[in-house]
Amino acid sequence: TSLLLMAGIMVTVGLCRRLTRRCLRSHPRLCTFLLEMFSTFQVCACTNELCLLGNVEPKPHTALTFTYGFTVLHGLTLTGSTCNPCGTLQPMWGGGTSVKTGGLKIAAQFAAAVLARVFMHFIWSLEMAEPHFGALSQGCSDPMQTTETQAFCIELLFSVVFQLTILRVESVNPKYKVHLIALLITMLVYAGGNLTGAIFNPALAFSLHAHCFYDKFLSYSLVYWIAPSLGKFLTLSQI
Repeated sequence: TSLLLMAGIMVTVGLCRRLTRRCLRSHPRLCTFLLEMFSTFQVCACTNELCLLGNVEPKPHTALTFTYGFTVLHGLTLTGSTCNPCGTLQPMWGGGTSVKTGGLKIAAQFAAAVLARVFMHFIWSLEMAEPHFGALSQGCSDPMQTTETQAFCIELLFSVVFQLTILRVESVNPKYKVHLIALLITMLVYAGGNLTGAIFNPALAFSLHAHCFYDKFLSYSLVYWIAPSLGKFLTLSQI
């Protein structure tokens, strides 16, 4: 049921993206906003569902397999979208994207993060699958299973590694690039998922752990917003 749900989300987002491109060609800013919002919604909604499947046996092989598989699918179906505020900073830094357009994309990403969270809460309330039972009563699931300083360093390091890899594989054939990126993300999740969740995406972190941001805003914004953003700036300074 969970896999069918995620497949349905991906098909629906694909149709919405196609309709947006077809109907809003004369409104580039609105088109840009909606394309980024739909794409980020897909990533956030599917990842919310994947988090519920993290305890499926055998652990952690099932969760890592799903992580790799759906990362590949996101890469193949969401071409042209970053779905990550940190990724949007690069063209803004290089002058390839205006501050207004970059800000529009980041706003779309956080709007999608909230929409995905609300949508998944509604789906979980229907209790269509066993992992959905009790999902709404979890509150802050607290992915930070280490000290705040160590969590900050881990998310910073992972962000740097991820962003550097993205820059290095730009010239690789897209068919192979999505697999390289998916493999890297899976390895990072395996290495640090039990400590911080290995998210390194501010919008996705907010969608996954909104309750934690409400309860411990300063510490969570430091680890899941500032650390990956700082990692991106450190990467850009090396270009």
